[in-house]
Amino acid sequence: MKKLFIVFAVLAVMAMPAYAQETAAAGAGAWSYAGLGLAIAVAAAAIAQSRVASAVAEGLARNPAARPGIQLALFLGLAFIESLVLFIWLGVLFLRS
Repeated sequence: MKKLFIVFAVLAVMAMPAYAQETAAAGAGAWSYAGLGLAIAVAAAAIAQSRVASAVAEGLARNPAARPGIQLALFLGLAFIESLVLFIWLGVLFLRS
């Protein structure tokens, strides 16, 4: 987990110079950095959602009687994960406006 945080921190630092100055084509290179950031966010969300689904399947297999509580946690977790991707997508759109 610590290595993943370090990778994201390095990518964030590398993306900062793209927004530091305007280019002749009105920031055309910034789109590639924004797209890269969005792609990383979507990939991380897909991994997180698969881990949540795996944990739910394991939890239901261990204790089928706890289905309502587990199902509520599943829906809340997936909604929070997906909302983070939507916030990043909106940030990319507003950044280029």
